[in-house]
Amino acid sequence: MRVGTIQKRVILRQVAILGLCVAFGWFLKAKLTPPSAMMGMAGMGEPYVLIQELETRNVAPKKTYIGHVEPIKSVDLRPQITGYVEKVLFEEGSMVNEGDILFVIEQARYLATVELREAELASAKANLVRAERDYKRQSSLSKQNYASKATLDNAESAYLQAKAAVAQAQANLDLAKIDLSYTEIKAPISGRIGKALVTEGNYVASTLQNLARIVQTNPIRVAFSVTDKDMLNMRQVYGDKALKLKTELVLSNGTVLVNNLRSRFTDNEVNSDTATIAVFAEYNNDKDLLIPGNYVDIRIGDKDDQMALLVPQAALAQDQNGAYAITVNEDGIAEQKRVVLGDIVEDKQIVLDGLTAEDKVIIQGLQKVSNGQKVKAQLVPLATEGK
Repeated sequence: MRVGTIQKRVILRQVAILGLCVAFGWFLKAKLTPPSAMMGMAGMGEPYVLIQELETRNVAPKKTYIGHVEPIKSVDLRPQITGYVEKVLFEEGSMVNEGDILFVIEQARYLATVELREAELASAKANLVRAERDYKRQSSLSKQNYASKATLDNAESAYLQAKAAVAQAQANLDLAKIDLSYTEIKAPISGRIGKALVTEGNYVASTLQNLARIVQTNPIRVAFSVTDKDMLNMRQVYGDKALKLKTELVLSNGTVLVNNLRSRFTDNEVNSDTATIAVFAEYNNDKDLLIPGNYVDIRIGDKDDQMALLVPQAALAQDQNGAYAITVNEDGIAEQKRVVLGDIVEDKQIVLDGLTAEDKVIIQGLQKVSNGQKVKAQLVPLATEGK
């Protein structure tokens, strides 16, 4: 009897230990199980899943660079003569055309100089006529032995000196006319002129003094730098078709200018410090939106924007009938939808058919859900939201 009692006690002890182990196990499970899973178990059999909206993205992106707008031509107007400024004939900040008269500098003095040089030329020509007649007369007399050789030589010398005097007077007149032309400072290029740095009544000299500055604004140039790798890729892929690349200029206010590219050329060497090469692109600027000195974003690519619907690969499953995803509607009902898929983009895949932008697909817990089942869903925001 004593042995039987001992055996019963051993069995009871083992049962008690087993019970404690089971209780401890449930305790650990309760501690280690996520609240979401507990919710699923406590939700009348409704599985807990994570859902996410589909992303719409441009799947034909372009390379973006920072560009600096600069004029193709620019001119600093400087005086070539000395004198007082008589007139300023332009409106500051306006557009001027090549050949427009912008400044007038003390014309009367230079006009008088031209008239003086003209009189000197007329006098020299008159002396030449007289010297030529005398030379011809002495030459005729010398042939008849009526004039000495010395007399003929003097007449010839006077004639040659008179010719030289005419040439000198003509050159002096030409120089005077050039100086007179400098009294009218004309626009050498068409473009936008800035502030007048000298106004009427100021004395100017033919030095490095600036009167105004003109910059060409149409066409205009955008300079930017690309890495040597990008440049090699573009040359290998596009070759002579590089000029046909679609370009977009994004202005500081968000305005986008598309396909205004006229021409392009690259610098003749790579900058060894930055491993980049400068590119200069010429654009039409009919609307005057590209301002010299400004910075823009320049986007380059050979394709139009292609907006596509992207589904996370975690939301996709496969069976004997093909690919599918499970969506959850506003009532929390799961619905299986067959999908036609395109290319993979990072961790997502293009949806060609079967889903819409309003759908919310299950990205976690897919294996626990069947078509038409009621689920408890928590929305996971897209990674791009809030950026």
